[in-house]
Amino acid sequence: MAKMIFVNLPVADVAGATAFYEAIGFIKNEMFSNENASAMGWSDEISVMLLAHDFFRGFLPEGHAIGDAHRAAQTLICLSFDSREAVDAVTEAAAANGGTADVRAAQDMGFMYSRAFADPDGHIYEPMFMDMAAAQTAFAAEPA
Repeated sequence: MAKMIFVNLPVADVAGATAFYEAIGFIKNEMFSNENASAMGWSDEISVMLLAHDFFRGFLPEGHAIGDAHRAAQTLICLSFDSREAVDAVTEAAAANGGTADVRAAQDMGFMYSRAFADPDGHIYEPMFMDMAAAQTAFAAEPA
């Protein structure tokens, strides 16, 4: 079996969060989705599990609270894209569907380009494009 990653996120509204994630290119896996959770596929190996707060709470150690991602960040989720234009498109789609675009300034290092957006629950994503050939050239030119 391939190694997989499942990012579990607490969301205030499973249906609304599902619609947002579909709008930015995730695909809902109906087999692992219900009123308490939506399994949203990014690739064959990476999924985001959108979990209603009460359901999410059931996985936490006793006494742990659900953090407010609008006020504090514990993770930044980076998504790779095939072009700068795709980075811009997903960021704009996020903003058009209830998210917040450009929660920090865009970064353009020449070989890598990224922006950042927050989903409706405040979880931060960093879509990025990297030109690997240009990155190798840039890092090879740096003194050791």
